Amino acid sequence: MELPAFLAVVLVVAGVWSLAVWPQFLRRVMKDPRARDAGGKATRFLTVHVVLVSISMLLGAATAGIGIAGLLG
Repeated sequence: MELPAFLAVVLVVAGVWSLAVWPQFLRRVMKDPRARDAGGKATRFLTVHVVLVSISMLLGAATAGIGIAGLLG
């Protein structure tokens, strides 16, 4: 299947956007008082957000990779 150049660019932009935005979000979550309990241990709040950010960044990298493959192929 051949991917039109415009759609490939959209995928690259969407992937790069995800890779740029999610780490900033995680930095804010890590500073949130709900991220750690009184003993400094990670809470479910932090764990859920780390999983969310990790999956989103993997999908962002895959999206950008598909877009780049579409531009090169």
